[in-house]
Parts: sequence; structure tokens; C-alpha cells
Amino acid sequence: MNAKIYEGIHRQEQGGMTPTANIIRDAWVFGIIPEDETCEGWTVQGIESLYDKVSDAWMPYGHLASNLPPELRERHARIYAEAVERARMAGWDPELDEND
Repeated sequence: MNAKIYEGIHRQEQGGMTPTANIIRDAWVFGIIPEDETCEGWTVQGIESLYDKVSDAWMPYGHLASNLPPELRERHARIYAEAVERARMAGWDPELDEND
């Protein structure tokens, strides 16, 4: 049985604008993993474990970026702005849905 292996946030479809990539970006925001960790080669179980840690980190803030303290809010804004720019350069169009 082959384990599914994650391709890495910068190699992911849609320019990395996916739920899995959001987990990774949020892990960067909270310092759970370093910002240069792309999770390339991680198993599904590793990503699920990261999701649990990210979810726990969000809890005190009600899962809202607007509730983050200034340092985390600024890091969140920077990381997500860079992600949107990278995704657009890769051809991602936020106006299209999965059926377009």
C-alpha cells in the first residue's frame, strides 16, 4: 500500500490556493513550522497532525485573523499577500471556481 505524499505548497495546483496550503501558511503564521518548510514529501498523517496543531493555535482567537495580536496579524497579512501574488503569477484566478 502506497502512502499519499504531499507535493509541497509551491508545487500544488491552483498556485497553492487550497485548504492544505492554508494549513501550511497558518502553521507559518503561528511558528509551528518555519516559513521555509513547504511540507514537500509529507504524508497525509503528517498534514493531518499539522492541521490539529494549527486548529489548536487558532482557538484563542476564534479562528479570526482580526482577533490576532498585532505581530501575528501582520505576519498573517504578509504571508497571505505573498501567497496571493505567487498564485496569480502561476495563473490562479480567484474569480473562477473549480468547474471553470
